Amino acid sequence: MSIQSVDVVYTAVATAENGRDGRVASDDGKLDVIVNPSKEQGGSGAGTNPEQLFAAGYSACFQGALSVVARRENADVSGSRVTAKVGIGKTPDGGFGLTAEISAAIPNVDAATARDLVEKAHQVCPYSHATRGNIEVTLTVV
Repeated sequence: MSIQSVDVVYTAVATAENGRDGRVASDDGKLDVIVNPSKEQGGSGAGTNPEQLFAAGYSACFQGALSVVARRENADVSGSRVTAKVGIGKTPDGGFGLTAEISAAIPNVDAATARDLVEKAHQVCPYSHATRGNIEVTLTVV
């Protein structure tokens, strides 16, 4: 698989201190959060965690891609919601891996149209591009 060339229009910058049990902040100060491992991972669960941050970014990005596709298809996605569930666990080789489930509710279109829009958004979304072939991503229309 070749690396795709990108004409960059914006670069986000964030710095982590103390990894999964510390702090993450963006260079512009708009994001500044305490991160802790989840209780399920033996942590305090007091702060957010990288999986929640990834899920937040993926759901927002996918919602944007859905809007782009809807404009192209002349479909009404107003009132739609996209939820991302990001799981983390051990891989058979002893490392760690992620899974993602994208769930979309699109109230103003029929089920077949909703499924088509979600599939097309998955082809447009930059997060989907980044994860394709790297982690299991499941798409669901509710």
